[in-house]
Amino acid sequence: MQIRKAQRHDAKVAFEIRNQAILSQCKGHYDDAMLAAWTAGELPIAFTDAFSEHGYVAMVNDAVVGVGMIDVNHDAVDSPIVTTGMVDAMFVRPTAFGQGVGRAMLQQLEAVAIKAGCKKLILDASLNAADFYRACGFKGDKQSIYHSPRGLELACIPMEKIISN
Repeated sequence: MQIRKAQRHDAKVAFEIRNQAILSQCKGHYDDAMLAAWTAGELPIAFTDAFSEHGYVAMVNDAVVGVGMIDVNHDAVDSPIVTTGMVDAMFVRPTAFGQGVGRAMLQQLEAVAIKAGCKKLILDASLNAADFYRACGFKGDKQSIYHSPRGLELACIPMEKIISN
């Protein structure tokens, strides 16, 4: 497996993997109507822009099997100090599920955040993914609501991981 920085053309396959993973792994945690709404529509330009800027792809035999994004944020507009990295859009192709792709991607995103000077990572875990993130050192138990850019309200678990002292 190789993980590389995403390019603009990777957004299409990333969006496909996202939809496949949601329909496969989130079933039973969200109702069918929510899954249909979550995966409806075409590839948004905003996703393409964000993924090409912040995304990474995991490759096996020249095929993309996993994706993830890390956005490092500045605490203040006038401050160059970066302390928090936001993990987003972590998805694994269902045929590659359970093969360490997600863990490898998360390690890559963490390395990017550390290099940028981040002290912690944050994310909003889907209900089905919270145990995976806990196994990777994230903490968080309280359920909240994620307001997606597409206008959906999804149950999630906000989580964080301290990555530097």
